[in-house]
Amino acid sequence: MTAADRHAAWLSADRGDGTYRNPVLAADWSDPDVVRVGDDYYLTASSFGRVPGLPLLHSRDLVNWTLIGHALERLEPAEAFAVPRHDCGVWAPSIRHHDGRFWIFWGDPDHGIFQVNAEDVRGPWSRPHLLKAGKGLIDPCPLWDEETGAAYLVHAWARSRSGIKNRLTGHRMRPDATGLLDDGTTLVDADRLPGWFTLEGPKLYRHDGWFWILAPAGSVATGWQGAFRSRAFFGPYEERVVLAQGDTDINGPHQGGWVRTPAGEDWFVHFQELGAYGRLGHLQPVCWDAGGWPVMGEDGSPVREHRKPALPPQAPAAPVMDDDFPGGRYGRQWQWTANPGEGWAPRHSGDGLRLTCVRSADALDLRRLPHVLTQRLPARPVTVEVGLRLESTEPGARAGLAVLGDAFSWIGLERGTDGTVRLVHRFAESVAEAERDAAHATSAPDGQARLRIAVGPGARCRFAADTGAGWTPYGQVFAALPWRWVGALLALFAATPEPAEAATTGAQPAGTALFTHFRIAPAGPAPVG
Repeated sequence: MTAADRHAAWLSADRGDGTYRNPVLAADWSDPDVVRVGDDYYLTASSFGRVPGLPLLHSRDLVNWTLIGHALERLEPAEAFAVPRHDCGVWAPSIRHHDGRFWIFWGDPDHGIFQVNAEDVRGPWSRPHLLKAGKGLIDPCPLWDEETGAAYLVHAWARSRSGIKNRLTGHRMRPDATGLLDDGTTLVDADRLPGWFTLEGPKLYRHDGWFWILAPAGSVATGWQGAFRSRAFFGPYEERVVLAQGDTDINGPHQGGWVRTPAGEDWFVHFQELGAYGRLGHLQPVCWDAGGWPVMGEDGSPVREHRKPALPPQAPAAPVMDDDFPGGRYGRQWQWTANPGEGWAPRHSGDGLRLTCVRSADALDLRRLPHVLTQRLPARPVTVEVGLRLESTEPGARAGLAVLGDAFSWIGLERGTDGTVRLVHRFAESVAEAERDAAHATSAPDGQARLRIAVGPGARCRFAADTGAGWTPYGQVFAALPWRWVGALLALFAATPEPAEAATTGAQPAGTALFTHFRIAPAGPAPVG
């Protein structure tokens, strides 16, 4: 059975009887947007400070999704992302198809609004083009009006950078998306709408003679999805709440994208925030009331289970997480915590991932290391395992398997000053600036070990290792934590500490560590959420 088949068997939301169960993406696919091109559906999501960015997912039934690549090879400006900036970078992208090309727009809250485009969704994608420079410009979405030939852009604001929030701004845009044609006009000022706050995440559409803006408000964990419409792009807009938690256990529900199938069915993909698991992707049916307003879910509340869209059958699928690292290459599910440096993962002729033990003054704090390879933490009870051999002979060299967030914990191997290798388990609280022991170190005489993290409900993690005598648990339960906007991550790393006064982060290698057979398997029944 292939890795894809293994994951499809238990991660797919497809129930096999013509129905599905939310979440359809049970991991941190934050701020999803979706577009249909022919019979294919493509989804992208926020990637923040991780590289490569702008993940690209594909489906033919809106329920079963596979990760097919990324649209952003490196973050720009490059110098800003040479070090981890976990909650920065790519915020809330929009994906569209126009004039034979795919387009993705996103806001970087510290630099402005960017776009990339490609003829083929699998690339090559253009380099990022800065469409509008500025602080606090977020959540952009373009619209090419087929009726008039005009192009528009709408975006929201981040108060943390601009001092502005709860407002949507609209622009006329050059049809080739190389620039904007005006200084911007406030389309919706939610300070003037009783009870509305933190309006953000707009998606712009043309439908039934109206300009539509679908945008959430009320904050990520507790808010609702709104709809705004106007006969003219620059307003005035009327508003309505079209999706809210109601009596369900699906909090939020927050921003996403609307898509129509060839048969004329309407569906909405959005997210639900769930603590350390991040923002999980949900699929809601959409109908229209007598007044022409969308009604999402079941009478405006999100569904947990529903019939699948009336689309051709698709085999169960889910983004792959397992990896055997063939030829020393890692799969597309992995992302670095900053723009990668030369030689961090040297290729070789065999299987297994070889990571360089880069010397760094920040080696005692995984949150500050750029050479950490991560993937999303699934929102289900799982067991994560990987094999590790510490090849570096450098004193202090270490490598391991981690749960990484505002707090972190890892288990792995470390080379002592006497040349021996020890099995260590360490952690750092959110307020701590360096790690400390979570368990007493033990000998790893062969310099290798199997490492395990059992993730239970509530993202509570138990660590174990096998250095040749069977599995042994280490340390106390560790409760994974997210960053401010990003869910907790699973991580592989290799590093060597050096004194701060001699810092040469990313420059001086100190041997390697070899990871093999990364596996994630179910460790419990239903998904969390």
